[in-house]
Amino acid sequence: MIPVNIKGVAYDASGNPIILLTDQEDKKVLPIWVGALEAHAIVVALENITMSRPLTHDLLKNICTNLGAIITHIVITDLHENTFYAEIHICISDKEMVIDSRPSDAIALALRASAPVFLLKKLSEHMLQIKDIVEEEIEDELLQITNTFLKDNKKTVH
Repeated sequence: MIPVNIKGVAYDASGNPIILLTDQEDKKVLPIWVGALEAHAIVVALENITMSRPLTHDLLKNICTNLGAIITHIVITDLHENTFYAEIHICISDKEMVIDSRPSDAIALALRASAPVFLLKKLSEHMLQIKDIVEEEIEDELLQITNTFLKDNKKTVH
């Protein structure tokens, strides 16, 4: 298993939220697209925002705590037809339980429980090099600026 960091939530060009998981060296990133509500639950935990009433993930963590269950870690386990799968690992009375979960729910819960997040090694092939993404974004931005400049000033260029 590969330990990953939850770097945050970003948005694609269409405004769809993406959870960004990075390797320990911050050289690779695994983007996982999620819904707006799922992203909100993660951002609330990442930014330590206190809500007046517990959200669903807070409630689940509180139930685990009151039952003496410890959320030990979560694992992103699979990718099938563009859908990621995850597991929540819980220990109660020296017995480990594994619960199937959506990655967004598992991550939101892990953040609240300060539990580590792992990625199965087979999924590492879906990670992107951060330097390639940044270079590509900069290249796209420069191309857009250049095209805008040429369009706005095409009479003076001729």
